[in-house]
Amino acid sequence: MEIGIYTFVENTADPLTGKMISAHQRIRDLMEEIALAEQAGLDVFAVGEHHRSEYLVSSPAVILGAAAERTKKIKLSSAVTVLSSDDPVRVFQDFATVDLLSGGRAEIMAGRGSFIESFPLFGYDLEDYDELFSEKLDLLLQLNEKEKVSWQGKHRPAINNLGIYPRPFQNKLPVWIAVGGTPASAIRAGTLGLPMAVAIIGGMPDQFVSFVKLYRDSAKKAGHIGKVGINSHVYIADDSKQAADEFYPSYASVMTKIGRERGWQPMNRQSFDMMRSDRGSLLVGSPQQVIDKILYEHDLFKNERFLAQMSVGTLPHDKMMRSIELFGTKVAPAIRKALS
Repeated sequence: MEIGIYTFVENTADPLTGKMISAHQRIRDLMEEIALAEQAGLDVFAVGEHHRSEYLVSSPAVILGAAAERTKKIKLSSAVTVLSSDDPVRVFQDFATVDLLSGGRAEIMAGRGSFIESFPLFGYDLEDYDELFSEKLDLLLQLNEKEKVSWQGKHRPAINNLGIYPRPFQNKLPVWIAVGGTPASAIRAGTLGLPMAVAIIGGMPDQFVSFVKLYRDSAKKAGHIGKVGINSHVYIADDSKQAADEFYPSYASVMTKIGRERGWQPMNRQSFDMMRSDRGSLLVGSPQQVIDKILYEHDLFKNERFLAQMSVGTLPHDKMMRSIELFGTKVAPAIRKALS
């Protein structure tokens, strides 16, 4: 199983002190985190796309291009590229460039996005939410398959036998589909034979078993072999109490803010601790606790990849580095040994 990290590169005030580092410093810290993830032996580092004031990355390919020059082995992915509001030609060209810089380590994780700011920003109608994604995914996959493309759709000007350059270092860019839990999304990913990344950031993981089965059944029916990645919120410290106490303030602040926008209840410590339980969705604790929960989820899903989102809100850089170190040097080797 591949094991890695993804981040949305939040830059928010510390909920305890009210202090906030500069955007420049947060990006420099991110480069150190990516370098450490590789040094610690992790397989993947992924960066999300957002268009809100609290997130610093609107163009994952730019960050991943910089990371390509700081690393040698680790795979570099978006998490996600909001394909619905982007131009598939530019997405392909950007990630092909990252692939050339990195010597074949670039990936695209395409999704519809968990926020809506990019739609009005780039002149799209939210009523076309799913149609935009389907059409643009179709074009992206065609660009990935062949050098010259003829294509026509509803939401983008047609392409008539034009070459798309540069071509990637790899024969084709790996393209994952990121989903939240909509059955139609699982069926689409399976039918297309694309690997599917499932975000489990609330509730109980076992609620997603039927969803993953739907994906694998759809892939099998279409003649494909499915590949599943699980994405979860993770934070590791030397002991359980330390991990919970360090992670809770920023996590609660972010989830409460998002909750106000979406009609959720505010996050409190009781709910947080319940989500940290042996069968909950939150992987926050000692290395052994996180090992046990990743293996539990693997028993449920037989997933081929696991990505940890460690920065839910801005954590102090030294604590983030320690969590990455423990993830790479303690958790990942134990997972690989158990699954071998």
